[in-house]
Amino acid sequence: MTERIRSTPTVRTEAKTPAVDGDPPPASRRKTGRGELRKHLTLIVALIALLLVGALTKGEDFLSTGNMITILTLASVIGVVTVGMTFVIIGGGIDLSVGAIIALASVWCTTTATQSYGVAGMVLCALLVGLGCGVLNGALIAYGRLVPFIVTLAMMVAARGLAEQISGRQSQLVTTDLLALAQNRVLGIPLLVYLFVVVVAIGWIVLERTTFGRRSAAVGGNPEAARLAGIDVRRHTLLLYAASGLCCGIAAVMLTAQTTTGTSTNGQLYELDAIAAVVIGGTLLSGGFGTITGSILGVLVFTVIEDLFILNNLEQPIQAIGKGAIIVAVLLFQRFGRARAVPTLT
Repeated sequence: MTERIRSTPTVRTEAKTPAVDGDPPPASRRKTGRGELRKHLTLIVALIALLLVGALTKGEDFLSTGNMITILTLASVIGVVTVGMTFVIIGGGIDLSVGAIIALASVWCTTTATQSYGVAGMVLCALLVGLGCGVLNGALIAYGRLVPFIVTLAMMVAARGLAEQISGRQSQLVTTDLLALAQNRVLGIPLLVYLFVVVVAIGWIVLERTTFGRRSAAVGGNPEAARLAGIDVRRHTLLLYAASGLCCGIAAVMLTAQTTTGTSTNGQLYELDAIAAVVIGGTLLSGGFGTITGSILGVLVFTVIEDLFILNNLEQPIQAIGKGAIIVAVLLFQRFGRARAVPTLT
């Protein structure tokens, strides 16, 4: 009887530790790591297969250094948006407003009044607009207890409409040195790509090496358990959407520099591309698990596919159909793969 009473506290303490820290037990961590490695290897193999297809169909045009840099440049803007989307989806949410927020930020930062403050004023304006929209999304979802789908859908409509109102549905030309971000190169690579790498590196560190990342997975996996473990779920949810909005502000700066204009049509269907990249990268739409590495591999896969479509002169409707088919196929694969994994885990 005495031994049984003494052993009870030890068992309870060990059971609580993973929940408080947000870390899975050692055995689960090993399984998760192996599964993550398999998913990444699958994406890498798919990427290599696409490169082979490009080499066989377009040869030197596809494999040229210029085309590889073009692929990285195309991936940079949507890649930054995908980093923010990864955090939101891991946290159990969804953000349909990213494209409209980019449009609003690009229009607002390219008005004559904003450009009079120079590059610093434009960048600060875009970041504040993106962050403000993200905070508003998060506040309505976390503290207003509204459904993320509805809130971000409303933001998508409102932000796009406000962008049209500010710009008068006209393109606003950039007259400052912001264009240097897209035009200047270091070692032959545009500065946009370096900025993309920096954002990805910061996102990876935050998700994989900080308490914020562990708490994001805990909130997305089981909000009630996360609350009982001492996590302020509402505040954390707000921060997740704020991070997504900030990434949209950064992407708006990059896209404005790349296109040399601010327009209400910027960022169209970026929400589709970002969600598709996150899903194909292995992040669960139900929340609780995902990686920045997988999401970026998903971005590269879709960008290479898009580049192949363009080089083979496929029309825009065909490209859209292809993207939709890929998204559905990945979702089905993820669903059935998860169903097969349940008996093993239990």
